[in-house]
Amino acid sequence: MRAPLDTPASGFTLTRARLHASWLAGTRARHDADGFGLYDVEVSGGRIAAIRPVAADDGRAGNDLRGRIVTPCFIDCHTHLDKGHIWPRRPNPDGTFAGALEAVETDRAANWSAGDVEARMEFALRCAYAHGTRAIRTHLDSIAPQETISWPVFEAMRERWAGRIDLQGVCLVGIEAVRDEAWFATLVERVAGAGGVLGAVTYMVPDLDDLLDRMFGAAIEHGLALDFHADETDDVNARSLRHIAEAADRHDFGGPILVGHCCSLARQPDAEVLATLDTVAARNISVVSLPLCNLYLQDRRTNGTTPRWRGVTLLHEMAARGINVAVASDNTRDPFYAYGDLDMLELYRMATRICHFDHPVGDWPKTVFANPAAAMGLEAGSGRLAVGQRADLIVFEGRSWTELLSRPEANRIVIRDGALIERTVPAYEELDHLME
Repeated sequence: MRAPLDTPASGFTLTRARLHASWLAGTRARHDADGFGLYDVEVSGGRIAAIRPVAADDGRAGNDLRGRIVTPCFIDCHTHLDKGHIWPRRPNPDGTFAGALEAVETDRAANWSAGDVEARMEFALRCAYAHGTRAIRTHLDSIAPQETISWPVFEAMRERWAGRIDLQGVCLVGIEAVRDEAWFATLVERVAGAGGVLGAVTYMVPDLDDLLDRMFGAAIEHGLALDFHADETDDVNARSLRHIAEAADRHDFGGPILVGHCCSLARQPDAEVLATLDTVAARNISVVSLPLCNLYLQDRRTNGTTPRWRGVTLLHEMAARGINVAVASDNTRDPFYAYGDLDMLELYRMATRICHFDHPVGDWPKTVFANPAAAMGLEAGSGRLAVGQRADLIVFEGRSWTELLSRPEANRIVIRDGALIERTVPAYEELDHLME
């Protein structure tokens, strides 16, 4: 906004705010072809007190936004805060997935002390908060002995950031690590004690179903949600998404399951795809695509030829079957993705181009608001604008999708609990002492 908002603690109203149908419930104004309508949003006591359709498009008193877009605050359901911002000291040597794995393993062994992880997580959270994110799920590398270092740091960060960013933690190990029953039992206890989520990276190992059964059994015993990285490859034989859904069926698992990536699905024959999607749709499984990271890694060629596919999963086909789908930031300035700042607007802008979240816009905006909130099991109404909800809002300059998604919107206004926040992002030089 080019003029500051008047937001006294006693309450205020945003008049002629442009709201999208996908994050509204109840009374509706007349909406345009992209799903936007004009509303007055009244805030009192840090919560939304009223949302009223604008009766006439004329001059209004108070904070007249003149049709600027107002959104809920973002929900980022798949990140790696423990890896973030190590690029200056450990870049990916060739941009490949294998290069990323090797670089991260080397850096983790050499540098991931509690102080190092804490400083980089704090930096990343300050960025996300300034950009308007209110909830984040992060994966935490949990191969011994890193789980004894990173989980206590995560718990301290979650307490420190309570009220600003709601943090969830997921253990991240290769599925083969679950073979060590004694060690896996200690990991499950650690995750359960921290109020975390049980997770793993799945591969098409011969005993995949047995290992998944062990994970589902532990999740049921301890009342844990599940979160998987699956099929992050162009190999058409990578079908672990189907195996996860079949395991959920075998165990009649009713808890939430979030599966990330699922890239290989886009390479498989139609009959295989349809069978997998039908199995997934029958269970409480959400799927999150990571378009920025996968665009960077997937089909990376080192022979001087051009990549030929985008690396995203079949979100349109999933949504058509009622599967809850989301997009998320994934990695940030580390060997898996050299760029990014945990800015969900940047992510959604690129996801619209990569995944064709337009023509029509439809409900696709929910992929960074209500859908990830549902996948994370956040309180009812999260990621939406409704009377009684916390007044967590972002006010943009753009008045339409083409305006909103054409510029970085660096001067957006973020409101949390009805109050403007300071939006200064930290300078990269704050991490210089860790990069030497």
